[in-house]
Amino acid sequence: MTSPESMKRAPRRRVLPPKPISMWDARELMIVVFPAVLLVAVVLWFLLKLVHPAPPSVITIATGGTQGAYFEFGKRYADILARSGITLKVRPTSGSIENLHLLTDPSSGVDVALMQGGILSGSPRDDVASLGRAFVEPLWVFYRADHPIEMLHQLEGLRIGIGPDGSGTRELALALLRRSGLKQGAVKLSPLTGQLAADALKRGDLDAVFLAMAPESPVVRNLVQDPAIRLMNFAQAEAYTRYLPYLRRILLPRGAFDLARDIPASDISLVAPVAAVMVRPGLHPALTGLLIDAMREVHGKGSLFSRFGEYPQAADPEAALAPDVERYYKAGPSFLKRFLPFWLATLLERLLVLVLPVAGLLIPMARVLPVIYRWRIKRRLLYWYARLKSLESQLVTDPGDGSFSFQRNEIEQIDSAVSNIPVPLGFSEEYYNLRKAIDLVRQRIFAHATLVHPNLT
Repeated sequence: MTSPESMKRAPRRRVLPPKPISMWDARELMIVVFPAVLLVAVVLWFLLKLVHPAPPSVITIATGGTQGAYFEFGKRYADILARSGITLKVRPTSGSIENLHLLTDPSSGVDVALMQGGILSGSPRDDVASLGRAFVEPLWVFYRADHPIEMLHQLEGLRIGIGPDGSGTRELALALLRRSGLKQGAVKLSPLTGQLAADALKRGDLDAVFLAMAPESPVVRNLVQDPAIRLMNFAQAEAYTRYLPYLRRILLPRGAFDLARDIPASDISLVAPVAAVMVRPGLHPALTGLLIDAMREVHGKGSLFSRFGEYPQAADPEAALAPDVERYYKAGPSFLKRFLPFWLATLLERLLVLVLPVAGLLIPMARVLPVIYRWRIKRRLLYWYARLKSLESQLVTDPGDGSFSFQRNEIEQIDSAVSNIPVPLGFSEEYYNLRKAIDLVRQRIFAHATLVHPNLT
């Protein structure tokens, strides 16, 4: 039985300091921090899927014969890419047909190819991508005849050199002859091309030759200046461009080869496929940018058949452009690539793709997580405030029959539990206020017990 003295006098308890705790205990680390860490990990995983690996330092381009313009262009591209630390291996080939086979063969090691217009005409392909049209490649049709020839069907029955199998010149010549109504067998075709074809034409072994060469080629210049050889004027040049959209009508101006000797003696219409630079799908976008820069440097200065800045062009009637090509043509290299070495700019760009989104996630987290943490700590304290409030409310309706013992046990349990709450030092004020509230309720319990037992005075 409780003595009157113990009921009148509330015991004085020593208020203990909060239990020492690190910034977060293990439970809070799991509840508050783990979901945030998991979210950052998921975002990083997703970004890593999007970020390209570092670009390879060595790639290969398929060009053409070692005496042709394609091979020379390939070497000039290689010199330009070497400034950025990229090795471009130049692989000579028999022509555009072989280039296409190499580019679409995963085991060939070819990443880039110069391709004559018209090679890809037909159904769309998804195994190659274009970096745009790079330069016009005039088609020269030289012939021996006493009368002018201005339409291809006039070549019927003649011996014509159109190049070997696998060459783009042969494919273009066959397409033009078919479009002109010359069926198989209407002309005698020879695989000769280049200097060999020119020599055969001069000897009379051939009546005409098709040559797709730059006007600077010694073969072309020699034939143009030979009085026994004629250069065909394509009277239907514009019509060919309508049927074969990869062709352009170009004009060879009078006197273009020799003003003093007036060679040629009149303007001559020619047709010209527009050559393209093709790449294997998936080629690193940083390398496509370097290749476009090389195309601009080599072909953008203009030539006999193009004006300054006219080529290269971000357009291709035969193949889809590689990703980001149109943007690169319009905007050029990124800010970092304009002022930093290629390897450093590429590294920083890859890091920024990771750092910026993660930073954008971490900054709001740095604001939200402390708020959540504070809410959880306050929630702990508020729980015991609610228990105290409930206990204090019982004093109003307390009948006084044996409830004192229950109330005293309850307040002691609350006091014991609160003393073991792990509370950070930053919440010491709230903690000690709770301890004061516990002592206050304890005193009210003892005071109430005295009131309901007046005989204990």
